[in-house]
Amino acid sequence: MHKACYFDGEIRDGAAEIDAVSSAALYGKGVFTTVAIYDAEPFVWAKHWHRLASDAKAVGVDLSGFTEEGIRRAVDEIVGHNSVGNGRARITFFDNSPGAIWPSDVSGKTSLLIITAEKQAETDGVRLGISPYPVNSRSPLAGIKSCNYLENQMARDEAKRRGFDEAVRLNDRGEIASACMANVFWLKDERLYTPSLRTGCLPGTTREFVLEDLECIEVEAGVEILEQADAIFLTSAGIGVAQAANYNGKELRRINRPMIAVMPGPSR
Repeated sequence: MHKACYFDGEIRDGAAEIDAVSSAALYGKGVFTTVAIYDAEPFVWAKHWHRLASDAKAVGVDLSGFTEEGIRRAVDEIVGHNSVGNGRARITFFDNSPGAIWPSDVSGKTSLLIITAEKQAETDGVRLGISPYPVNSRSPLAGIKSCNYLENQMARDEAKRRGFDEAVRLNDRGEIASACMANVFWLKDERLYTPSLRTGCLPGTTREFVLEDLECIEVEAGVEILEQADAIFLTSAGIGVAQAANYNGKELRRINRPMIAVMPGPSR
């Protein structure tokens, strides 16, 4: 991560801070998105902003003091300051309002933090397992990219302890939902599939981009279908498109099409 960040209207060369007794700190009340940066430009920016605004409304984070144009200028400012050519930026809105359980005199305003980093390391050759931790498709946070992300991180950490890079998570009905930190696609008999939003998966911006560019069938399917897949792919803004080399101990053959070709050059 680059040292300089954008916080509440200014670039800072040190740490940014939120109030320790705010709803953001106590309950993780906030929303975020990670944007891929290609040639110093945020990729599929409109999709990211739409999801940020929608998720903020869903969890009650007040964005009335912000505009899409203003946030885009802030992204451009920190990307330029940190000389990010091809990398990534995380945009986070923190709710600084006091909580009803632990009332305080915090400001109540929403804070904006934008941090940047280099592009994640190449992820071809992903070793993919199955997570024991289900996605709750009935949760009020299902499909929302909130700051309550510890469950995702713990699921990924558990997979890594077993020697995997990532893991497929099923929902409470036993349907494929996502990976811990990414959306899932699979190819079978020249047809591309991905879990539907009804499974509780996150409506990822890269997922949406792929659906717009390729013919893909959205399904609710059990995990057994992955045993028959010709190829499995993970997608996110951080990794672009990554193909699994191994699924649950089974080697998968390399397929260069159709998924990899839809992304901009730096993610291929």
